[in-house]
Amino acid sequence: MAVRSDHLTRSPGDRDILGGEKTAPTDRRGTMHVVIMGCGRVGATLAHILEDNGHSVAIIDRDPQAFRRLRPGFQGRRVTGIGFDRDVLIEAGIQSAAAFVAVSSGDNSNIISARVAREMFGVDNVVARIYDPRRAEVYQRLGIPTVATVRWTADQILRRLMPDGAEPLWRDPTGTVVLAEVSFHPGWVGVRVKDVEAATGARVAFLNRIGEAIVPKPGTLLQDGDVLHVVAAEREMEHISKVLSGPPSEEE
Repeated sequence: MAVRSDHLTRSPGDRDILGGEKTAPTDRRGTMHVVIMGCGRVGATLAHILEDNGHSVAIIDRDPQAFRRLRPGFQGRRVTGIGFDRDVLIEAGIQSAAAFVAVSSGDNSNIISARVAREMFGVDNVVARIYDPRRAEVYQRLGIPTVATVRWTADQILRRLMPDGAEPLWRDPTGTVVLAEVSFHPGWVGVRVKDVEAATGARVAFLNRIGEAIVPKPGTLLQDGDVLHVVAAEREMEHISKVLSGPPSEEE
């Protein structure tokens, strides 16, 4: 599926409307506004979890009956419409959003809306669900992180929306050693894997790059968008996360 770029470009008069001088979308408490397209099981689950964590949420669906999946006490906005329609997105608060999630039932709609959110409204943190895993690499090359089934999808999206820290993926039966996905500061981009290991004391198990897992060599450089997985003693994970959350020190 091709998306014409002229549909996504800003016109001169859009600068103020689309937030050309966009302010920081998170407040001092670390809360943020998230726009979700698709009020299916995944969308409703994400909306509830995000709201429970203190974030504001707007959820879009073209079927008003879909909002029945939301719990009675849901405080977020319900917006009826198409998720890649500009007016619908503005009504959902896309101009102040820190993140956009597309989890409707259509792959094409999810990708188009994610691109509109990023390219037209300047939302950097976008995630789209797809049903056809063969398309994943194509969308990754477009700069759209994708996840491909209900609780697993919700967990993966939350990990990308709020990446601070480390998320254990596996631990040995004794609980001593863990395999974890760890986020890293942009300052680590271009740093060799062996230098990351020296600075953290962790072993880099593998990288996920453009939807493909690779086993790095000592001289492999971290790239923007890489998902870093390390193996380490669980007691060291807090230290590892702290080191990687900031830029490398001059010694590194």
